[in-house]
Amino acid sequence: MKYAVLIYGSPDAFEGMGEDERQAMYGEYLDLIGAPGVRGSAQLQPVATAVTVRVRDGKMLTTDGPFPEMKEYFAGFYIFEAESRDAAVEFAVRLPAARMGGAVEVRPIVQT
Repeated sequence: MKYAVLIYGSPDAFEGMGEDERQAMYGEYLDLIGAPGVRGSAQLQPVATAVTVRVRDGKMLTTDGPFPEMKEYFAGFYIFEAESRDAAVEFAVRLPAARMGGAVEVRPIVQT
């Protein structure tokens, strides 16, 4: 089964972090791209570049930024293939966001 491993970052995660520390953290993400089971990944642009789109009464409404407002922001994702949810969770716990004030959501992908 394939799983979406969704990374939610904390806006405070980089405060007080030196450049070497930041580069090491990015290196962890890059290293995991080559991990067994990873089928794809992407980092998202900052939340300030987002737009949320809705249609109400036949009219398009747009809101700059992500919506709804939340403590963490959606920062990126991996597509991970594994035999079990537990294996996907074991992969997710290796992502820096999980230990740096963010969260990592593991959700099965609908197979069509």
